[in-house]
Amino acid sequence: MRTLVAILVLLAASVAPASAQIYSWRDAQGLLVVSDRPRTDAGGMTTYRVPRAAEVRATTPAPGMGRPAALDEVIEEQATAQGVSPDLVRAVIQVESAFDPNAVSSKGAMGLMQLMPATARELGVRNPFHPEENIRGGVAYLRQLLDRYDSNVELALAAYNAGPGSVEKYGAVPPYRETQAYVKRVQKVSGPTPPAKPETTIYKWMELVNGQPVTRYSNKPPEGVAAEPVARTRQ
Repeated sequence: MRTLVAILVLLAASVAPASAQIYSWRDAQGLLVVSDRPRTDAGGMTTYRVPRAAEVRATTPAPGMGRPAALDEVIEEQATAQGVSPDLVRAVIQVESAFDPNAVSSKGAMGLMQLMPATARELGVRNPFHPEENIRGGVAYLRQLLDRYDSNVELALAAYNAGPGSVEKYGAVPPYRETQAYVKRVQKVSGPTPPAKPETTIYKWMELVNGQPVTRYSNKPPEGVAAEPVARTRQ
């Protein structure tokens, strides 16, 4: 931080009298980015006003440099394990933090998938700034929301941003400008969502085999026997 301040002071002293706004944040590799333009995603940043600076020139990372290949492997692994589209997970991370594992929002959301402290605790995420832990927890939470809203991606994303209570209050994407813009941005980055797979009901019933009760399970209800639906899965 002292080095950054020193650079800004030198810049201010070397240009014509004026003022400029400087923005800084950490990229996905933990490197400090300094720019005269604010970041365009939802990630956190620090703002500095530099008096007597007519112009400040800085270079931001080129597109595609902010996401290490190792993160793609984690995303693929966790998304596949939870049955969530990897492209959707990548889009959520891009919009939430721009792949900055150290991002912290003004509301206290943390890490790549911007987990709130209470959500992180519920999901067993001990260190929300650890990329693999954060992605595991974020994907698990996204899976919960997709299940809650019958694989409706729009509602799941709205709940990820505004909370399930807001979605259930309105029975749709809440009429909040931020949430509606968030849903559109994530879907634009992720691309078309594949259609949901058909749901299969699993039935449970008891049969007597050699005089002993035996529990049976099947995706088809038995004929002439009372069966209880115990689970629903997607093939």
